[in-house]
Amino acid sequence: MKTAISLPDSLFTEAERTAKRLGIPRSQLYAKALEEFIQRNDRLMISERLDKIYAQNHGDEVDAISRAGLESMRKLTHDDTW
Repeated sequence: MKTAISLPDSLFTEAERTAKRLGIPRSQLYAKALEEFIQRNDRLMISERLDKIYAQNHGDEVDAISRAGLESMRKLTHDDTW
């Protein structure tokens, strides 16, 4: 797909240099840069969502699960002789 974008002169100049140094067309450089930006942003969004989930107070739920697990283990090992 063809598209037109506006860039500051200094960024365009750096992009030209980078494309020449890498031996790739300018379009390929822009496409790769945009792809990497989107992937990085997706990872950040996932991290932010996980941070919000872990920041919530789940203490009561965790305590209840821990107690249930401990009680289950006690029942399972009640008749064991070590």
